[in-house]
Amino acid sequence: MAEREVLLQLVTFQLSEELYGIDIMDVKEIVRVQDIRPLPNAPTYVEGLFNLRGEIIPIINLHKRFHLRKALLDDEDELLSGFIIIELDGMKLGVIIDKVERVISIDYNEIQPPPQMLTGIGAEYIQGVVNQKNGYLIILDIRKLFSAKELQKIVETRK
Repeated sequence: MAEREVLLQLVTFQLSEELYGIDIMDVKEIVRVQDIRPLPNAPTYVEGLFNLRGEIIPIINLHKRFHLRKALLDDEDELLSGFIIIELDGMKLGVIIDKVERVISIDYNEIQPPPQMLTGIGAEYIQGVVNQKNGYLIILDIRKLFSAKELQKIVETRK
């Protein structure tokens, strides 16, 4: 019981040159890259709509949202790219990732506050940072990625 309280499970993924994590409880599923229907007049970071088993899901491009360049991947790693389907305030969104990594458990005590600026993504979107052997893991706070106004615009694109 006590172990659950001190460990945070994260789905980790590569976006540009960095490693990010999202709380596993916010991730609904991970799907391979598929056709996205473009949406006219949508915010620039909304790539379009995706039909997932009859459910229409807006696809968000964090590369465009945070002005990041796409990671250079070899053919094998390309097979690991796709969308992470998350749920925010009852609405499902797909987030484009360069490469899914793995699910890991992090001790809450290892999480440090974010530096003021990390490779294009502002500290206000980051829950914390964890030092690892190969660099650091940035833990995103998905509830802060989009303002209420932006979420409303995304909802309107689905209509």
